Amino acid sequence: MKICFATNNQNKIEEIAAAISSAISLQSLEDIGCSEELEETKMTLEGNSLQKARYVFDNYNVAVFADDTGLEVESLNGEPGVKSARYAGDQRDNEANIDLLLSNLQGKKNRSAQFRTVITLIVEGKEVQFEGIAKGVIEEYRKGNAGFGYDAVFTPEGYNRTFAQMSVAEKNQISHRGLAVKKLVEYLNNQY
Repeated sequence: MKICFATNNQNKIEEIAAAISSAISLQSLEDIGCSEELEETKMTLEGNSLQKARYVFDNYNVAVFADDTGLEVESLNGEPGVKSARYAGDQRDNEANIDLLLSNLQGKKNRSAQFRTVITLIVEGKEVQFEGIAKGVIEEYRKGNAGFGYDAVFTPEGYNRTFAQMSVAEKNQISHRGLAVKKLVEYLNNQY
């Protein structure tokens, strides 16, 4: 079965390709000839992932799934949340996003946070959503060089290493995206 993962983010594609069943052929937006930037104008992760998946399904007529992920920090009232990728501005600069997050957390004792991913799958017009959550804490400084986004400052519950200090395989076992992908793969295996 061929499914398009509606992203141009190579890090996400590699993460999901490592987790997804070999019976499923994963295609990128580039593979299906989609070169336009997919809009994320909704105010929720659910809304953004649905918006992206619907656009690809409606315009390219392929089975598709899209995700949206946010880092939700308790003492910042859920920020950066749906704006995680653009927290420090539209340039989507990971380092600037981390700098702003650490600055906003200075002096705060509560550093509890969670990563939340919502995946929307559309196959033959049927829409299904899957959610994955990884709870943890925000470190006071960066640790590790792997991963992307906020991985260098996020330590998941039950671990003493950040996502950026883990292998892709280890991160996939416990990460928000990994958990959502497991639900997606289980669904696909049961349905197709």
